[in-house]
Amino acid sequence: MRAAVVGAGTWGTAFACVLSARGHDVTLACRDAEQARAIEETGHNPRYLPEVDLEGVSATTVDDPALAGADLHVVAVPSRSFAEVVRGLPGAAPVLSLTKGLDPESGGRLSQLVERRAVAVLSGPNFAEEIAQGLPAASVIASADSRLAEELQQAVNSATFRVYVNEDLVGVELCAAAKNVIALAAGGVDGLGLGDNAKAALIARGLAEMARLGEACGARTETFFGLAGMGDLMVTCWSRHGRNRKAGELIAQGAEPEEAAAQIGTVEGLTTAPVLRDLSRRVGIELPITEGVCHVLDGEDLNDLAARLMGRQPTRE
Repeated sequence: MRAAVVGAGTWGTAFACVLSARGHDVTLACRDAEQARAIEETGHNPRYLPEVDLEGVSATTVDDPALAGADLHVVAVPSRSFAEVVRGLPGAAPVLSLTKGLDPESGGRLSQLVERRAVAVLSGPNFAEEIAQGLPAASVIASADSRLAEELQQAVNSATFRVYVNEDLVGVELCAAAKNVIALAAGGVDGLGLGDNAKAALIARGLAEMARLGEACGARTETFFGLAGMGDLMVTCWSRHGRNRKAGELIAQGAEPEEAAAQIGTVEGLTTAPVLRDLSRRVGIELPITEGVCHVLDGEDLNDLAARLMGRQPTRE
């Protein structure tokens, strides 16, 4: 298969390695010619995962017309850039989205932005740093086109990267977006030094919050207790690699959200939180953790938020 991975960040670079290891013809499409030239000349990405060997992976720019010849376009860009990128893709190859978020302009799921071509999404507990090292991981591919999902499963699955098919496209996308917002809150717990009990409670209630929203949007509840839901939520909230967790920790320690993002890089939860909140209001679902994260991003003291969440009227679980 000829695969073009659009977005040469950490995840795009790691996934190019996954595809190359499976014997596919892989091109990594970069934002600028300098980065592409460096990858071509050295076999390494100078900006992201520079230690990873990209031998066998070619590189070009995202505006290269030759991308029209790909059998698959893999999109690994921030959610705020997703709409522009997919609109500019040449040809009619199916799209596999690796992006975890919602469209900040429309408030919709990212797969809804892909027009006139088939689309699938890949999600799960997939930190790029570990996958690039060849450490074992598992993920799910979801699509309204079951044949496409199964074809991609066969194309990607390997001894170190196990892939399941999930027909619940809505649920998988909402899991991928919402878990980053909960991870911001989990990082806040770390930053305030509130302990593992508090963090575990927040993650458990965060998962319930995610599932409640999913049900209101037509997703399957069981999706939220699988790899795309519980699996991804756990690793995002606990791992040292978690950008959203780290951002929440820095904000709890006094950093402004913009300062945290400048130090860490792309933090999807910062973009997604208000979009997710607005979605919940449209469908009439209460998301107290997400609402609280938005209040903190707007300047509320995190200690006040923690006290308010703990002071909510007790209910049945």
